[in-house]
Amino acid sequence: MKTIYKRPEVFTDAVTTYCGGCGHGIVGKLIAELIDEMGLQDNGILVWPIGCSCLSDRYYKMDAYMALHGRAPAAATGIKRADPSKFVMVYQGDGDLASEGMAEIMHAAIRGEKFSVIFINNAIYGMTGGQVAPTTLMDQVASTAPYGRKADTCGFPVKMAELLANLPGVIYSERVTVNSPAHIAACKRALKKSFELQLGGKGMSFIEILSPCPTGWKLSPVKALDWIEEQAIQEYPLGVIKDVEKEDA
Repeated sequence: MKTIYKRPEVFTDAVTTYCGGCGHGIVGKLIAELIDEMGLQDNGILVWPIGCSCLSDRYYKMDAYMALHGRAPAAATGIKRADPSKFVMVYQGDGDLASEGMAEIMHAAIRGEKFSVIFINNAIYGMTGGQVAPTTLMDQVASTAPYGRKADTCGFPVKMAELLANLPGVIYSERVTVNSPAHIAACKRALKKSFELQLGGKGMSFIEILSPCPTGWKLSPVKALDWIEEQAIQEYPLGVIKDVEKEDA
């Protein structure tokens, strides 16, 4: 019998603890598939932060490091510089990267550190109670903004993929999502390109992924997928924002 699909070998036997409908599980599976397909397990190091994403470290049979809140890019900088031959992947959520760790990701990008950054944007603090995050949409309801986000109290949503694309050290920046089979396939292509650029010794690549958070948004898993299509993508358009390779071609 022909095998159509098999579970990625890099996965451990740990049972997922993500909420039903969470996008972290989808992205984690895509990363695992690429680790297998590209042979990254034995020479790779995954750098996790604090937040929902920190749960992922138990799912991979490979070297990993958990950084302090927001400090994953700083930790990854030390790892990559100590051994440039290593494949280093940084995986962060929006509260961790764009709030606690804004200085860390900005300075890593300014320096052009040669690792891959995977940024999960679910527009809210998912693990700590649904508070307003830097990426929360205007008028989006959160536990700390029961009447919706307002500019005079919370400021405006930050568009990290566009912000980092302005820095010369970032050679590739793309925004994708995982709310449909077609979008999941596009997400995997973006992740693969990011990994290939790093293996080629290029600068930083940044993949922003719009991810559903049914628990934080207080929506059903299906409605959360619809919300991405109807609301999140309007604020955060999908597509390649910067690709130095194409610009130089």
